[in-house]
Amino acid sequence: MAKVIVVTSGKGGVGKTTVTANLGCTLAKFGDKVCVIDADIGLKNLDVVLGLENRVVHTLIDVVNGKVSAQEALVKHKQQRNLYLLATSQVATKEMVSPEDMKAVVKALHPLFDYIIIDSPAGIERGFRNAVAPAELALIVTTPELPALSDADRVVGLLENLGFDEKSMKVILNRFKSKMVKAGEMLTEQDVATTLALEIIGVVPDCEDVIIATNKGIPVVLNGDLNVTKVFENIARRLKGETIPLDQDLSQAQEKGFLSFFKNLFGKKRS
Repeated sequence: MAKVIVVTSGKGGVGKTTVTANLGCTLAKFGDKVCVIDADIGLKNLDVVLGLENRVVHTLIDVVNGKVSAQEALVKHKQQRNLYLLATSQVATKEMVSPEDMKAVVKALHPLFDYIIIDSPAGIERGFRNAVAPAELALIVTTPELPALSDADRVVGLLENLGFDEKSMKVILNRFKSKMVKAGEMLTEQDVATTLALEIIGVVPDCEDVIIATNKGIPVVLNGDLNVTKVFENIARRLKGETIPLDQDLSQAQEKGFLSFFKNLFGKKRS
């Protein structure tokens, strides 16, 4: 039976969909059968990030309306055969789906997968409530900036009102820049953990390879930066209950900065 996870945030643009795609790919690489659901109705990005936009025939709305079953609407990933996508519609609206609809869709898929990961829209409106309704664990994505952290704190409060406790909420700190943190110009992982009073389950370094991979429709863990790949592997293992110190993520961020420095240095000399 699947573990159902929602990836959410208070603020848009913090990398939620990228986290969903890369975490789903990593768990599938480990041999788990994974379904990722795009619950950002009206916008949809997860199919594009996964490079599957041309293969989508049916969407979440078709399932909710009874046109097809949830299983019939799934799209298998081209590289990761254990990874499936339930895409959403760009022309529908969040009001066309209810939290009860989402629970029914997830219930139908529950026996087929090891993990179901729901990509939530940003914010606190109907779309957010739809996405979190079937979830047993919430991964709150934030960046080390005060506006994102403030919005994340608000989402934590809403999740608590919906029945989530501190054990069922974890934080992924995205776009972490170790150089700025060392210079005192960016919030540290301790600042974020203290503000949200939640465990940080992963620190993803800021990396241009993530942007490049996203634009190619290939998640970075399948074709990109090894440091970021290692961090997502750490997150996946922590979700499975393994104890992996957060320092391992931070060392990847520092190593990334070190390697980038020399890459840029030698790149400039050659030019």
